[in-house]
Amino acid sequence: MNIWDVCIRRPVFTVMLVSAPLALGLMSYRRLGVDLFPNVELPIVTVTTTLRGASVEEMETSVTKPIEEIINTISLIDELRSTTREGFSQVRVQFFLEKDREVAAQEVRDKVSTIVSRLPVGTDMPIIDKFDIDAVPVVTIAVAGNRPLQEITEIARKRIKEQLESLSGVGAVVIVGGRQRAINVILDTDLLAAYNLSIEEVRQALMRQNIELPGGRVDQGPQELVLRTMGRMETAAEFANLIVADRSGYPVRVSDIGRVEDSYEEPRGLSRLDGQNAVSLIVQKQSGVNTVAVVDAVKNRLAELLPTLPPDLRTFIIRDQSRFIKRSMEEVQFHLVIAAVLVGGTILLFIRDWRTTVIATLSIPASIIATFAYMEYMGFTLNNFTMLGLIMAVGIVIDDAVVIHENIFRHMEEYGRPAREAASTATKEIALAVMATTMSLLVIFIPIIFMQGRVGRFFSSFGSTVAFAIFMSLCVSFTMTPMLCSRFLVLRAGHKGSKSGLIWRAIDGFYGACLRWSLRHRWAMVAISAATLASTYPLWKSIGRDFIPRDDQSEFEVAITLPEGYSLQRADRTFQELEAQLRKLPGVLNLFTVVGDTSGRMVRGQGDVTAGSVYVRLVDLDERQPGWLDFGYWWAVLTGRKHTLADRYYSQFEVMRQARQMIRRQFPDLERVSVQDVSSFGGGGGRNVVLELNLRGPDLKKLENYSRWITAWMRRDQFQMAMAIERD
Repeated sequence: MNIWDVCIRRPVFTVMLVSAPLALGLMSYRRLGVDLFPNVELPIVTVTTTLRGASVEEMETSVTKPIEEIINTISLIDELRSTTREGFSQVRVQFFLEKDREVAAQEVRDKVSTIVSRLPVGTDMPIIDKFDIDAVPVVTIAVAGNRPLQEITEIARKRIKEQLESLSGVGAVVIVGGRQRAINVILDTDLLAAYNLSIEEVRQALMRQNIELPGGRVDQGPQELVLRTMGRMETAAEFANLIVADRSGYPVRVSDIGRVEDSYEEPRGLSRLDGQNAVSLIVQKQSGVNTVAVVDAVKNRLAELLPTLPPDLRTFIIRDQSRFIKRSMEEVQFHLVIAAVLVGGTILLFIRDWRTTVIATLSIPASIIATFAYMEYMGFTLNNFTMLGLIMAVGIVIDDAVVIHENIFRHMEEYGRPAREAASTATKEIALAVMATTMSLLVIFIPIIFMQGRVGRFFSSFGSTVAFAIFMSLCVSFTMTPMLCSRFLVLRAGHKGSKSGLIWRAIDGFYGACLRWSLRHRWAMVAISAATLASTYPLWKSIGRDFIPRDDQSEFEVAITLPEGYSLQRADRTFQELEAQLRKLPGVLNLFTVVGDTSGRMVRGQGDVTAGSVYVRLVDLDERQPGWLDFGYWWAVLTGRKHTLADRYYSQFEVMRQARQMIRRQFPDLERVSVQDVSSFGGGGGRNVVLELNLRGPDLKKLENYSRWITAWMRRDQFQMAMAIERD
């Protein structure tokens, strides 16, 4: 007995059989993560090392080179590159894709640990990170108010940062642009020379006397006490009275050789929102968690904290990755519903029976919903790739059900068989053809799961999702469809036949005419087919190629690296001038500027102040694009006057083009600048490049000259949109 005969005779069993994967799918859907892209593991490891106060040359020879040499002994390294700055070294190791990321990270960790003792004294322990696409900053919060920046920083750290870090799914919260409280000791070099003291002696004295140590235990019979020495100094006056040395019986205090200020750490960065200094909190999510859920949790917790904050403080959500994800998912879900409606409407248009339409259309949710359970089991998320696969599957999963259903309907219509008999005989008649069709589709999508390279890593979930949905459609067409047809399919009295309709006759007549003409002009058809096949290659060559399509996200950023030697004050003035010009661009809603390190890995008082970015938020796309009923716009397009509406309707990319032209015209000295989309794989501020050209050689001066010559040539011939020269 075949499976469809069992399902036809036992409808309750069939309902339970189909309901089980549906229930699992509905439960899994609620737990699926929502992201823009799938979480792809790439074998990339970075080693970050800091040494306070070290020059670039010292970091290169004493830190970067030893780490590079020891890492280079690991197998399957594809690329090894390093970036060295003042007090900072970062080595990036990219392995071949066949290398497991966890194994690669462990091997790098083991190798680096063998040379830690050979690094200069004072070097912080190297931090080894695995590159994780999924663990990226998802939202940035700016805190501003009419208070000193030091006070705003303290409030943001204690009342906001610590609360957000306790949320589930939040990996880290980094403060940028704040001013942390510090006791600064300013020494007079002339007085140090007079007392024959060095700065190192003063530093050692501060370290020895500003310390707390355990004092052991005191046994008092029935009880014991734990002692500790209270050696920490809390005020500037205590530091000023600290004795540094003894000269001829006279104690030399800090106040004798300088002054002490209760102030803040040396600023090595800043953040500004719409021209006002602010403290920004960059929230990074944990790997594998739902981006939208994390951002919503952060917003809800922030709303709970607002009543507890001083009334003059204001918080703003600047970067919000969930905003674009939600809009993308809404569009995808809308098209998913539209696709299902169109497929059902097409069946109704041809077969002209509402029962047939309902039974066939039920195979769509039965297959798609069950796929959600498979996605959760495989660790997939709802992203652009998996949702694209589901949309594609909508038109495929209904094929098996339609073929079987149409054959059952034909048996009832042409042979006059009752519904139960027709369901059994018709399904048996066409079962082999349906299985062959399904297997041919699986043969197309299953190899995508095993694609190699980075593209294969991204499309693996796409192929797997479509393949499982197609397999589920085969199961549904052999179980639920015959059972429903046997119970609910009825031919009305006086039924004229599904092929007697006007639409069917028109299509049948048109196809017959085309077929007769093709048979009479066989060589012409051969020539047309050959020409079509031959045109494939030139058309393929003319189509643009990109790894990820660019979308209008209503946001972009300007990443800048200023010339070496710029101070924070000079960098601040440059960015203020740039903000003033960016504000004049159409549709600019917010400008958020960040200068300095945003990783949270730099030690206090360290960091590069020549690197920064300006985040530009535009008005929403709906306000910049015409609607379907905007007849004024369409009339302007038809009459060739579209340019007259350029101030109302424009895209993000047109604003970016204007920004590039403005920077090139107003800031010709800024060579290392990039107007770019906000990266979906990082926290922003870095430079996203389409083509990277590396020049190598022993003479850095000549390499820089060659780089400038290439830059001038490309700008002259309009080969690029933004050019930057990096020296690593």
